[in-house]
Amino acid sequence: MAQRRDAGDRILDAALEIAETAGWEAVRVADAARAADVAPADIPLWYREKEDLVDAWFARADRALLALSGQPEFQDLPPRARLHRAVMTWLRTLAPHRRVTRQMVLTRLEPGHVHIQYRALLGVSRTVQWLREATRRDARYLLRALEETALTAVFLTTFTFWLWDDSADSVRTSRLLDRLLIGSGGCTPGARRRRGTGQTPPAPAAAAGSESPPAHDSPAGPG
Repeated sequence: MAQRRDAGDRILDAALEIAETAGWEAVRVADAARAADVAPADIPLWYREKEDLVDAWFARADRALLALSGQPEFQDLPPRARLHRAVMTWLRTLAPHRRVTRQMVLTRLEPGHVHIQYRALLGVSRTVQWLREATRRDARYLLRALEETALTAVFLTTFTFWLWDDSADSVRTSRLLDRLLIGSGGCTPGARRRRGTGQTPPAPAAAAGSESPPAHDSPAGPG
């Protein structure tokens, strides 16, 4: 299983490198596999079509935020700070190939690609669910639907802004996300309590409309 995953990652990395030079439209799965030293006959073991590469790229970011969730210091953060850190970790995983990521998204939005757009929506829904899992959101029934709707709106707005954000370490995106989370009540229906304490956690220091990102997610800090 480890060897299969490694070969799939090599093909994806090769595709990204080709795209950095020639653009995403020029990428062919067979070319990426050849560059990754994977036999053409073995390609279907990992990718049935080019869109699978896009899914794999975003799945890599999903894995990064889930890995973050296993860190005790992450779970000790207040709920809104956890969401901020999780979303920025997801984006920073994609940051080395931001331009290519933008090309992937724009290709999916082209008219006539309805089946791909439906697939993209499923991917967004999946990432939102992983965000809820990673940050330990536990709303149920109607409150869960409201939470998912708010979180989806915040995530898509932040992601769209990030695609064209050329600021150092995406600091403008970080500030926008902080404002969006404040405006949406931290994407949380009602007051939340810190896990295991029974007390409502204090809000991060940044106030609504502030131009400074939260201290826990400053540009100089780790992703």
